[in-house]
Amino acid sequence: MRARGPLSVVGGMIPSMTTPAAVIVDATTYAQAVEDAARAAAAYYAGGSSPLDDDAYDRLARGIAAWEAEHPGEVLPDSPTGKVAGGAAEGDVPHTVPMLSLDNVFSPEEFTAWTASLARRVDREVTRFSVGPKLDGLAVAARYREGRLTRLITRGDGTAGEDVSHAMGTVEGLPERLAEPVTVEVRGEILMTTAQFEHANEVRIRHGGQPFANPRNAAAGTLRAKERAYTVPMTFFGYGLLALPGTDAALAARLEESAYGDLMATAAGLGVHTSAGTAVPDVVVETPEQVVARVQEIAALRAELPFGIDGIVVKADLAADQRAAGSGSRAPRWAIAYKLPAVEKITRLLDVEWNVGRTGIVAPRGVLEPVVIEGSTITYATLHNPADITRRGLRLGDHVMVHRAGDVIPRIEAPVAHLRTGEEQPIVFPEACPRCGSEIDTSEERWRCAQGRNCHLVASLAYAAGRDQLDIEGLGTTRVVQLVEAGLVADLADLFTLRREQLLALERMGETSTDNLLAALAAAREQPLSRVLCALGVRGTGRSMSRRIARYFATMDLIRAADAEAMQRVDGIGVEKAPSIVAEIAELAPLIDKLAAAGVNMTEPGATPPPAADADGGDGSASAAPAGGGPLAGMKVVVTGAMTGSLERLSRNEMNELVERAGGRSSSSVSKNTTLVVAGEGAGSKRAKAEQLGVRLATPEEFAALVADLIG
Repeated sequence: MRARGPLSVVGGMIPSMTTPAAVIVDATTYAQAVEDAARAAAAYYAGGSSPLDDDAYDRLARGIAAWEAEHPGEVLPDSPTGKVAGGAAEGDVPHTVPMLSLDNVFSPEEFTAWTASLARRVDREVTRFSVGPKLDGLAVAARYREGRLTRLITRGDGTAGEDVSHAMGTVEGLPERLAEPVTVEVRGEILMTTAQFEHANEVRIRHGGQPFANPRNAAAGTLRAKERAYTVPMTFFGYGLLALPGTDAALAARLEESAYGDLMATAAGLGVHTSAGTAVPDVVVETPEQVVARVQEIAALRAELPFGIDGIVVKADLAADQRAAGSGSRAPRWAIAYKLPAVEKITRLLDVEWNVGRTGIVAPRGVLEPVVIEGSTITYATLHNPADITRRGLRLGDHVMVHRAGDVIPRIEAPVAHLRTGEEQPIVFPEACPRCGSEIDTSEERWRCAQGRNCHLVASLAYAAGRDQLDIEGLGTTRVVQLVEAGLVADLADLFTLRREQLLALERMGETSTDNLLAALAAAREQPLSRVLCALGVRGTGRSMSRRIARYFATMDLIRAADAEAMQRVDGIGVEKAPSIVAEIAELAPLIDKLAAAGVNMTEPGATPPPAADADGGDGSASAAPAGGGPLAGMKVVVTGAMTGSLERLSRNEMNELVERAGGRSSSSVSKNTTLVVAGEGAGSKRAKAEQLGVRLATPEEFAALVADLIG
């Protein structure tokens, strides 16, 4: 079974599967476990509709293996331990060479034991390993005759597979003609990328079907589907190349003797899509320690991949080592899959709560039967919006596939429709705002209270007064409630028209606290445009995006004049987000006018307005941001941990502002594109990831020296 999604590596350790094996106490329990596993595997490999999630299946299979190890004379013929993965979906097309699956390891200790076993089998230490991603798809064999794709076959039971040649032409990365007219078999994995999965579900729902639970299910069902009214794309990654009857003798000999890394280079040269073009290409290393380092690197990048992986594949690279190690009935002994913890599990949707955010958005949240994913107990999950609930066909009581990766908020992917009992109930949508009882604007996918920000005025004003927005000291939630209840404030601009005698008339407002609040409001008037924009709480933006918009346009007038095309020129704003930001700015026009009339600053210090053609959506340059210098020009910078020295007094938002004033771009996550990580005390996993990726590290003191001219 497979899973997909990201994983954070903490402290430089190899991630391990901590879930224990299922406990099997007697022959009756064992027989039931084998039956459950066989039924789950049959559904999984036939169409991706298993009643068990990947973690549950792995626990069951490990429990079966443990019981069989103690009772070797009582192994049942349907046991999954002796079968090739995918064997439930048998076919009638014989494989020229058996198409085996991989054995798994789930911990550093098991991996170390496997390397020792490999060394014993080849009678020496192995000095070349290939390490690459374990893709979350279906294994297939693509046969080419004189360079032309003639047949596509599933793994089946390892000796024969199902003919799925009808799917040829719908699989990206699987060329219909190779670059050379050779007769070969390319083995690989067919999967759906995240984007393809979303598209597949949209098309499937449009044609009256239930959404797929995850990309693996979608690929399984799509690959085998015949005579559908629609087609959706999939993607192929090659991981093997071998000779067929009719292959040129010299080429066959070369393929037989090639190291795995060289074999994949040959495949890529023929036009086959491999991992080489991804962020996690297969690489060749020389020691188990280097394998460990590469496992960490791939696991750390899991969150950023546009496709699912459920582990890392480690292979002896040299053909001679592979022959010496040999193969068992179901798996080669020269390769292993290091499984990563499951990021998807099946649980039940118990209820839906409707919450109202500070901008008036009415957001649903799923209440779940508690489930543990990656060591955390999950009881709530995102449901996005009512349209998403409708598209996915969710019902109360449904078994649902829940996805959680690293620190990402858990989300419900889809109902597991084949587990429905008929007792599930429709989800009731609110007819009025659950907070204030006003009408709900349902004209867009994200429903919104007709009162907008005024529905949650206290939260909206408290947010605007926060340290990372206008930084109005003395204006906490309690004081905001007092101002609103007194009728002195009905929107953000009203704060700047407050008079001394009005404040003195309030309870617990003496002369000192009144003067301090008025001084804080006066200082807030002078805050840069980026903070004013952030205080407005424009949907689809935050602190970082507000800074980018302000630094690009330089003035509020130019922001208000920008159309969607001009807004897209801001780094990080795409085709979908730009129109909503433009519409939100237009909606806020009366409030912005009131703020300007109250003397609030509407310019960004140090920013240069873009050429006029850019600002109004004309034919000017489409640069993502105005040209600028600075000590961090062109650098992507991540700040993590506690700052010290001259930076200690700065909040994280102020640090990010400092980065951008110095010409850099601030980011919250470390990736291969990160230029610099400023690592303070307790930097933890982000520092570890930077070390794994070879990203430059700087102490707070070193960073302060870089931007010394900008520190006040």
